[in-house]
Amino acid sequence: MRGGLVVVIFMLAERFLNLVETMKTQYYTATSINGYLADENHSLDWLFQFGDIEEIEGVQDDYPQFIDQVGALAMGSTTYESVIEQENLLDNPEKWPYEVPAWVFSSRELPVVDGADIRFVRGDVAPIHADMVEAAGGKNVWLVGGGDLVGQFHDHGLLDEIILTVAPVTLASGAPLLPRTITTPPLKLVNVQQYSDVFAVLTYEV
Repeated sequence: MRGGLVVVIFMLAERFLNLVETMKTQYYTATSINGYLADENHSLDWLFQFGDIEEIEGVQDDYPQFIDQVGALAMGSTTYESVIEQENLLDNPEKWPYEVPAWVFSSRELPVVDGADIRFVRGDVAPIHADMVEAAGGKNVWLVGGGDLVGQFHDHGLLDEIILTVAPVTLASGAPLLPRTITTPPLKLVNVQQYSDVFAVLTYEV
C-alpha cells in the first residue's frame, strides 16, 4: 500500500513539474513603433483611433486563443487605472474584461471593481509570481503592463516571452515599453504576423 502511495505522489509531482515547464510568463502588449505604451499623459488615444482592436482581422481569432491559455495576470497601478477609466468600471463593474485572478502591484490605495477577482500587492515580484503560477493551474501568466513592472519580472529571470502588437504610430515621449537593457543574450524572434494593414505582431523568446 505504501509503495502504491509513493508512486501516486511521484506521478502527481511529475505532472506538476511538467505543467510548470510548459506554462509561460508572457508580456503581451501594444506599443508604438518607437517603444511607448502610452503618451506623456498616460493616454491610449493613439491606439483607440484604430477602433476595437479585437475586431481587426486576425486579432479576432488570435486574441481569444491567447486569453484562453491565461490562468492569471498582473498589472501595475497605472495600467489598472487605465483599464478602469476605459470602460468606466466603477459604474459598470460587469465590464471587467478578465475572468482569471488579477494581481495589481501598487504602493497606494486603489478603487476596487465590484465582483472582480483582484489582489492588491506590493514588494518583490518573485514570491508573488509563485502564487500566480499556482493560481494559474498550468496555464500562462500574462503581464499586462506597465513596462517597469515587467522589467522587475525580467530582473528575476521570470519573463519567458514578449508579444508586441506594433501600431503604425510614433510618440514623442511617454511610458516606455520595457525600460531595461537586454543585449546579451538578445531576444530570439520566433514569430511575425500582420494584422490587416495596421499592426505587426512580433513574438520574442526571452
